Amino acid sequence: MQEKGTISIHTENIFPIIKKFLYSDHEIFLRELVSNAVDATQKIKRLATLGQYTGKLGDLTIEVSFDEKKKTITISDKGLGMTAEEIKKYINQIAFSGATEFVEKFKDAKDANEIIGKFGLGFYSAFMVAKNVEIHTLSYQKDSEPAIWTCDGSTEFEIKKGKKKSRGTDIILHINEDSEEFLDKWKLQGILDKYCKFLPIPIKFGTKSESVEDGVDDKGEKKWKSVEVDNILNTTAPIWTKSPSDLLDEDYLAFYKSLYPMGEDPLFWIHLNVDYPFNLTGVLYFPKIKNDFELQRNKIKLFSRQVFITDEVKDIVPEFLMLLHGVIDSPDIPLNVSRSFLQADGNVKKINNYITKKVADKLSELFKKDRKAYESKWSDIGLFVKYGMISEEKFYEKGKEFTLLKNTKDAYFTLDEYREKVAPNQTDKNDQLIYLYATDIKKQDSFIDSALNKEYDVLVLDSPIDSHFIQHIESKLDKTQLKRVDADVVEKLIQKDSTYANLLTEDQSKSVKEIFDKAIQNKTYTVEVEGLSPEEFPVTITMEEWMRRMKEMAQTGGGPMSFYGSLPDNYKVAINGNHPLVDKILKADSEEAQVTLAKQAFDLALLSQGLLTGKDLTAFVKRSVEMI
Repeated sequence: MQEKGTISIHTENIFPIIKKFLYSDHEIFLRELVSNAVDATQKIKRLATLGQYTGKLGDLTIEVSFDEKKKTITISDKGLGMTAEEIKKYINQIAFSGATEFVEKFKDAKDANEIIGKFGLGFYSAFMVAKNVEIHTLSYQKDSEPAIWTCDGSTEFEIKKGKKKSRGTDIILHINEDSEEFLDKWKLQGILDKYCKFLPIPIKFGTKSESVEDGVDDKGEKKWKSVEVDNILNTTAPIWTKSPSDLLDEDYLAFYKSLYPMGEDPLFWIHLNVDYPFNLTGVLYFPKIKNDFELQRNKIKLFSRQVFITDEVKDIVPEFLMLLHGVIDSPDIPLNVSRSFLQADGNVKKINNYITKKVADKLSELFKKDRKAYESKWSDIGLFVKYGMISEEKFYEKGKEFTLLKNTKDAYFTLDEYREKVAPNQTDKNDQLIYLYATDIKKQDSFIDSALNKEYDVLVLDSPIDSHFIQHIESKLDKTQLKRVDADVVEKLIQKDSTYANLLTEDQSKSVKEIFDKAIQNKTYTVEVEGLSPEEFPVTITMEEWMRRMKEMAQTGGGPMSFYGSLPDNYKVAINGNHPLVDKILKADSEEAQVTLAKQAFDLALLSQGLLTGKDLTAFVKRSVEMI
């Protein structure tokens, strides 16, 4: 039997296109060929189960090997095998509607994945690295004859009778000069580890040596010899393929360590398992989050039938859950589609919604089952939850039940619980409920202290996402405002009908303002004389809530907000007209003494805010020593 012919693609432009567009991602040739070997092996197992194949299955291990001298890479399986007719059908006739349409459609393609898989060209990825490809195969079918197919990367092929004695297929790649980097053990090992680590059929790559006992020598000491043992590189049944009821916590933690050897143990995990309206399995872990978002991303690995595809799972996983770790496996996400195809795939949105729901259900379950344990994890999981509340409306509706607010006394409240707690004392004269919050409890301690003296409650909102979270929940909560505790003097943060009167006369207030203006001499500070409690500080420096928010958003978001980012800081200096020090300043025996006292009081206020630095701080220290 010998036959020569032309591959039925009706054009000679196909191979140049494959080589050109797949070159940027050419390591995937090994994934494609090993995946094909797995498919062939699984099919023979299936036929045996159905009784349509009655022969012995034997060892089904797939072997990958290379010969540096002969410059070949070989992928061998013991699967279905092919007859000569099947080779012509499956290898020679590339099934798509017209090669001309194919060439036209993909002549400007930038992504290799736009070509592979879309037209079933997985096998032809071999020609990205090979100048010549051989197929040695023997079908499982009774009385089949072995066949050899060869092709040099043109559209010419040859089929002849082979010598293969056992069922299965060997793909031999004769590597071209440009791709000799793949004739390296560690290079191939790395690709196999990346793409084939969890394939359902054992994959053997080369051999490894191991020392074993070999009796004793003349002196009675143990002898050792080196033996070659199978080097199976994959786990054929990873935990996401098993039932959660068959797994222990130790199994989940061990799998996490295999994925992220240097990572801390996760907080908890979710086992995904759904078969309708799409197939999806996987395990998602909640890691302990650090404040650097970007370092945590791209830790979810996407598989299709245990074949690794990518760790860029945008669109499949909701944006707010990109900080999770773990694996997702779905055959309903086509194996080789590019990201542009992913966005158009109907199952992707369904999977996205399903994962959102599963995460929300898990968090709700943890909260209801053991609230104390949930609260102890909040500093880590709060970031996920708040991000989800902001970005996903459906998640917000579920998240209201288990989103927690923490106050400066380390007590936790749900949104409803907190509203009920503070409503009686923190509703202002305009019937607005005011939530006070701190972003830096050490820096804002004096303001927190003033609020607590009024029996107000102060929340701690100090995570990287809290500025956005504040804006969002403020828009959701009825007649509610959030104000940072240092946004104004305490009497004005929550305005009541009863306030302290300013005991200074109008002329005295005017004089105090003039003295402080001379002492400060900085237009970014606006001086106002207020009637405050004598217990409050003589000088308080604040920035209005709206101005600070605009500047913060400008720093993180740009766009239309960038105008505010370019504005200079603008602070309000509140002088407590009822404090004894103000009376002392007015009674000082000279204008110079008045200005010195005012400057000292102002610098103390700056110091309490962390705003006194450099030469101003040095001058303050020297002045303090002189005054003492």
